[in-house]
Amino acid sequence: MMLDKQMGLLAKKHKDWVRIVKSFGCNYTISEDIVQEMYIKIHYRLKDDLNIMYNENEINYYYVYRTLQTLFYDLKRKEKNITLVNIDDVNIETATSDVDYTKQYDIIQEELSKMFWYDRKVFEIINEGESIAEFSRKSSIHYYSLYNTYNRVKNELKKLL
Repeated sequence: MMLDKQMGLLAKKHKDWVRIVKSFGCNYTISEDIVQEMYIKIHYRLKDDLNIMYNENEINYYYVYRTLQTLFYDLKRKEKNITLVNIDDVNIETATSDVDYTKQYDIIQEELSKMFWYDRKVFEIINEGESIAEFSRKSSIHYYSLYNTYNRVKNELKKLL
C-alpha cells in the first residue's frame, strides 16, 4: 500500500518533473521520456524498501531532482558516443571490396605470435568471448590487469591494420 501511495504522490507532480527536465535543455518529448524512466527507476527502488517521503504527504523533491538529473546526464553521455553518418556519403561497394581479409588475418596472427605469451593468451581468451570479469574470477588475476592487457593488445593490432 505504501508503494502505491508514494507512486501516486509522485505522479501528481508529473508536470513539475517534466518542467524540471526541460530546464536541463531537453525538448518536451525527451523530457517526458526521462520522467517515465524516473518513474520506473523509483518504482524498482521503492520495491527494495526505499522511502522517498519527507513525511506522510510530502515527497523528497531533492531525491527526485537528483534522479532526473542523473538520467539526463546518462542520456547526454550516450549521445556523445553516437556519430550520425549520412548513408548517401558511404559507398559500401568500395568500402568492403578493397579489403583482403585473409591477408589481414595473417598479419594479426603474425603480430600475436611476436607478442609476450601472457598478452597473447589474455587477448585470445577474451576475444573468444570470455568476459573479463569471469576470466578474472576463474584465474584470480585482477580485473584491471586483464582489462588493460586486452586493450593494449587490441590497440596495437588496430594500429597495425
